[in-house]
Amino acid sequence: MNHPLFSNPVTLAFILGFLVLSHLGFSQDDVKEEVREKAKAIEDKVITWRRDFHQYPELGNQETRTAGIIADHLRKLGMEVTEEVAVTGVLGVLKGGKPGPTVALRADMDALPITERTDVPFKSTVTADYNGKEVGVSHACGHDSHMAILMGVAEILAGMQENIPGTVKFIFQPAEEGMDDLDTWGAKQMVEEGVMEDVEAIFGLHINSQTPVGTIKYRSGPAMAAVDNLEILIKGKQAHGAYPWSSVDPIVTASQIVMGLQTVVSRSVNVTEIPAIVTVGSIHGGVRHNIIPEEVEMIGTIRTYSDEQQELVHRRIREIAENIAKSAGAEAEVNLRKMYPVTYNDPELTEMMLPTLLQTAGEGRLVEHELITGAEDFSFYQKAKPGLFFFLGGMPADGDPDKAPSHHTPDFYLDESGFVLGVEALANLALDYLSKAGE
Repeated sequence: MNHPLFSNPVTLAFILGFLVLSHLGFSQDDVKEEVREKAKAIEDKVITWRRDFHQYPELGNQETRTAGIIADHLRKLGMEVTEEVAVTGVLGVLKGGKPGPTVALRADMDALPITERTDVPFKSTVTADYNGKEVGVSHACGHDSHMAILMGVAEILAGMQENIPGTVKFIFQPAEEGMDDLDTWGAKQMVEEGVMEDVEAIFGLHINSQTPVGTIKYRSGPAMAAVDNLEILIKGKQAHGAYPWSSVDPIVTASQIVMGLQTVVSRSVNVTEIPAIVTVGSIHGGVRHNIIPEEVEMIGTIRTYSDEQQELVHRRIREIAENIAKSAGAEAEVNLRKMYPVTYNDPELTEMMLPTLLQTAGEGRLVEHELITGAEDFSFYQKAKPGLFFFLGGMPADGDPDKAPSHHTPDFYLDESGFVLGVEALANLALDYLSKAGE
């Protein structure tokens, strides 16, 4: 066969393994049909859980009510449950009735400091303190659906426990959106606290409000960007605005640095191989129209897709900022803070699991997506062990991707009919991986 799914020996072995299992009476199709029926049967439950989480959202590392609901559910299913992992995270462990490896499934729990504008009956009216300001709080990125979907997967797999060849870890993670005042949070802290130590592979999904329901999107290798924070402090010499020759003007210097940074991507990065982004998002300096200030602060974001590219971009930012400042008689203090690594879908694992995603989604509904310049802290799990992260359609089938409200906006909206496919996909990935890896 010349189909790309059969070009890799790992994929071929995976498929042959299932043929053997089928011959022994364990049919891949039968299991998927059972998962499909069970997923459909608990669809209303999943939607109810999602609406509850949506109506009562909690910010990162504050998800106490959310975590309590999840922990109670996992305990009722007979799992070993650990709470307060990485502050408010929950870990459920389901040990199958047969020996085998361990696979992990992950959902994120936190909401965003965004006031919701939708008119759904379960709209959030919650407010909270965020950086000293009272803000509206809403699940404007879909994490409420991720939790509900994984709770559904947990219920299905717990009902199949005796036939599972291995262990499934259910990771409910706080603070995916990050914490400005901490050095560790969310997935990074979950990994530091050992949740991945005995795991062989991990799977996760993200719903997408601009992808039609019934569609799954994936990408092998780099899928989402690494994100780093950029901070540059330009120190000059203050003077009266009427006597600029007495100053070392940090505002003019900052302007030159902004323009210089545009050459990092246009002249230093080989964009025929893979893109990169350097964005200055804010400049602050000065308090009065006739005073040249002493300092100017610049902040921004960096997006790259490999460790080598990240090193190149960081080096060029430092060289450009420091040397432009020096040429003006000023000084530039450059601080580049690494945030999330590249979301990297292990190519071998991805190819191995493509038949599962294809069979679950159906012909024509499994689509390879382009590189995404957004970032995901699922990447920390993938740094620890091979992982596959994919996207689930959440836009009404007749919607327009260009008009559908995007993530992190007040009008963010999801079609709940797409959740059941997410339940099936994660359950099937766990079962198929354990069946193959346990051979």
